[in-house]
Amino acid sequence: MEYVLRTGKMKKVFSTLLFISLFSLVGFTPFGEQWGDQGDGTYVNPVIPADISDIDAIRVGDDFYAISSTMQMSPGMLVLHSKDLVNWEMIGHVVSDLATISPELNWDRMNCYGKGIWAGSIRYYKDKFWVYFGTPDDGLFMSSATDPAGPWEPLHQLWKVSGWNDCCSFCDDDGQLYLVTTNFGYDPKNGKHYNIHLFKMTPDGKNLIMESDTIIYQASGSEANKLYKIDGVYYHFFSEVNHEGRVTMMQRSRTIYGPYEVKQLNHVNSSKDREPNQGGLIDLDDGSWWFFTHHGTGAWEGRVASLLPVHWVEGWPIIGQVGQDTIGNMVWTAEKPNLPSHSKTKIQTDDDFSGKKLLPQWEWNYQPRADKWSLTERKGFLRLYAYRPIRPEDNTNILLRAGNTITQRSIRSKANVVTAKMDISKTADGQCAGLTHFSTTSHSTLGIKQEKGIKNLVYTVNGKDSIVSPVEQKNIWLQSSWDVKGVNTYSYSLDGKNFIPLNVFTRLTWGSYRGDRVGIYNYNTIEDKGFVDIDFFNYTSY
Repeated sequence: MEYVLRTGKMKKVFSTLLFISLFSLVGFTPFGEQWGDQGDGTYVNPVIPADISDIDAIRVGDDFYAISSTMQMSPGMLVLHSKDLVNWEMIGHVVSDLATISPELNWDRMNCYGKGIWAGSIRYYKDKFWVYFGTPDDGLFMSSATDPAGPWEPLHQLWKVSGWNDCCSFCDDDGQLYLVTTNFGYDPKNGKHYNIHLFKMTPDGKNLIMESDTIIYQASGSEANKLYKIDGVYYHFFSEVNHEGRVTMMQRSRTIYGPYEVKQLNHVNSSKDREPNQGGLIDLDDGSWWFFTHHGTGAWEGRVASLLPVHWVEGWPIIGQVGQDTIGNMVWTAEKPNLPSHSKTKIQTDDDFSGKKLLPQWEWNYQPRADKWSLTERKGFLRLYAYRPIRPEDNTNILLRAGNTITQRSIRSKANVVTAKMDISKTADGQCAGLTHFSTTSHSTLGIKQEKGIKNLVYTVNGKDSIVSPVEQKNIWLQSSWDVKGVNTYSYSLDGKNFIPLNVFTRLTWGSYRGDRVGIYNYNTIEDKGFVDIDFFNYTSY
């Protein structure tokens, strides 16, 4: 490696990368600097400008709960809570150990980018919360809990099968349980793909009654299934792909097996609204209805979450602003739902690691190695022990094979700053540790790389290292800043007060159905040796 200046040569080296990245930026103009609760009784979409993908949402009394898919991230299946549908907080996860789904999701395999936990549903009946979801390779799973923040019951596999997704449970008035789900693979029942099936389930909700299997719909890309019963009518919500893009659809019938009539619920403009299509319908006591949804077309920040008003037209729940054709259109700003006033909240980000467990905003890249991290060995610090990544001799995309990388969602707002303080006094030769932005299409890091007893601060973009300076101090502060366009730059400090910018820029990216992640990495290419202590992780969005 060669030493490079923080300006000049380094800037020239990465100017081409920045040009290419910015040239490829899709101009999603509605996704700007304002978002969420405006503090004046209105809100601006998205209400969460971060990767809250594959949403389902419900109301239980005066509380609202939602779930979001997490792919290979652990813990899996994020659970959120709100009191007003606009301000949301993360409260936990359904799946604590991804290896119970598949060994491919463990730290020693890391072979499921774009797979893992896909879309599911959350429902409340029989005095419990019920979550069902699928993985593309491993089948359909479920768990239940009396408290949505957990603990959740051990994960149960309903059916070991591949090629099925987007399932939703439903409890009818007589207590009979059903599951609606999509077979996106080849279906021998009719020789087609993307068939939506309806099954009865056993009373405990843990087994499908296979002889009840019935196809209730088929179309290009049909998925995002949700099942409701409203005023005695069965409503099957789903999405499909037509000439506009992925749109929301609805079937309705007086009987659960049909025959169903069908209607499109919204129009989409994929270049502007990024296809809001997967979410949950929610009714309030004042008679209003709402749709909490993700935007299905991801950008660098992922698939963000929005809240849209719903209007009933001729017995159909039309999403957004109703057009003359009785189909809805995207709504970017609206009055907040008529609910008791609550303080404006920000999705959780900061952590000083003083608690006994990690806060719910944290998710590891794959199931972590449990003996290689601790919140108790040094009070008030997160200790990360270094160990060898998969194929340590191969530097190509090594971060994607390094276990125990701890991450959060990167937020899309006008200004974002993450600062992490790291004690590097116990690092070992071969160890690399620091701050990172990563996706499967691009990653960058700023951190320590130790060789022959010498610690260097190294800036890395997609496996290409540039030495910034040697570091002899015990502590180092690492910082990343990025803007609403997802252009980031790193800085560092040796005293926690004076930060030195690198003055080079990279573009945050989307990959494998996931937005960019910001977090801490730590691995050793030579042996399982060395550790770092993280004092705090401050994360501010403006």
